[in-house]
Amino acid sequence: MKAKYFKIVQVILITFLIAGITLPTYARKDPGYVTVTGVVKDVKSKKNLEYVSISIPGTGIGTISNEDGGFSIKVKDSLQIKTLEVSHIGYYNQRLQISEDDMNNITIFLTPNENKLKEVIVESADPLKLVQSAIMKIGDNNSNITNLLTGFYRETIKKRRNYINISEAIVDIYKTSYTQSDAHDRVQVLKGRKLLSPKRGDTLIVKFIGGPNLSTYLDVVKNKDLMLDLQTLNYYKFEMESPVMINERPHFVVSFKPQVILPYALFYGNLYIDKETLAFSRAEFNLSMDDRNKATQAILRKKPFKMHFKPEEVSYLVTYKERDGKSYLNYVRNEVRFKCDYKRRLFSTNYTIVSEMVVTNKKDDNFEKISYKQAFNDKYSLSDKVSNFYDANFWEDYNIIEPTESLESAVNKLKKQQNN
Repeated sequence: MKAKYFKIVQVILITFLIAGITLPTYARKDPGYVTVTGVVKDVKSKKNLEYVSISIPGTGIGTISNEDGGFSIKVKDSLQIKTLEVSHIGYYNQRLQISEDDMNNITIFLTPNENKLKEVIVESADPLKLVQSAIMKIGDNNSNITNLLTGFYRETIKKRRNYINISEAIVDIYKTSYTQSDAHDRVQVLKGRKLLSPKRGDTLIVKFIGGPNLSTYLDVVKNKDLMLDLQTLNYYKFEMESPVMINERPHFVVSFKPQVILPYALFYGNLYIDKETLAFSRAEFNLSMDDRNKATQAILRKKPFKMHFKPEEVSYLVTYKERDGKSYLNYVRNEVRFKCDYKRRLFSTNYTIVSEMVVTNKKDDNFEKISYKQAFNDKYSLSDKVSNFYDANFWEDYNIIEPTESLESAVNKLKKQQNN
């Protein structure tokens, strides 16, 4: 149990090593599909909404909005799709008609949905029994067949406010039934690219574990060892919180926090459970920083002997999307903030690592198993395995997470550094 816990918690694999420079290029017009780009906002506050799900009803095609609320989605002409669906926690779903031509820079306004929340009675619910019941129904609510998910994976590293590493990839995720263990779940990198800072001072060797395998390690509904093992639920204290609407369905919200002291760090956060089906739709949680030594042991794989490493925050977000009565992994995000300094230095340096993966397509049949040889080995970083390149049509018809304005600015800045 403990060994697998550490493998799951260590969900990032990044090595800060100066290497060649690549130039990401995002926007283009390609034949064969319609591209829809825009931003999602709250209709009342006009605030940009992050992590909004944008999908094609009746298919596994989708993406998610970035931290600026921006999104881009490509739909093949051959599918003859006419409708785009936009959904977000606490809002009514919005449907948008797709034309035969590209639709650029549109604005989609979402309206808060609170009308049905009065129907959700939480005072009498026992939060522990509710979580136990939801765990027992995973076999009914989640996929009971093997699927091949295609996703877009990105990891970024900031030194203070400056990006020093941007790595991206298209990945295939071979995911067995939720009634089975994750022993045969594998991730394969189909294509990827990287952009690294050329500054010598940005070289820092700190190694975590996970990389693109984030897609399997952080699937909390399947990897019950993370927090949903019936045998270890007593490690946590559960409480009922105010309900919310997700995909126009009322959801219980159950908060949890550690109530025991163990040799390793535990978590605290919220679980979102569908009121009708008891399916897990969302999990937001953080690694406890009550004992920073335990937190360090949970996430850090390797560092120089003389370096001081201090974790500040380790947060996770996992969402699931329902299709045809079954719930599938949709989005995974992990953010690690920490400080590093060497002995005899007066000031420490702040770093932030963000890794995220969104499922952009799904196959239920006519696919091959990812072999052990093809699978991504988490002893490497993504930067170790992707090549330098310059190709304006690199992503072809794959869907990606649109870069934020700050990320685009970082690309331009790193390009200038390369040319100097």
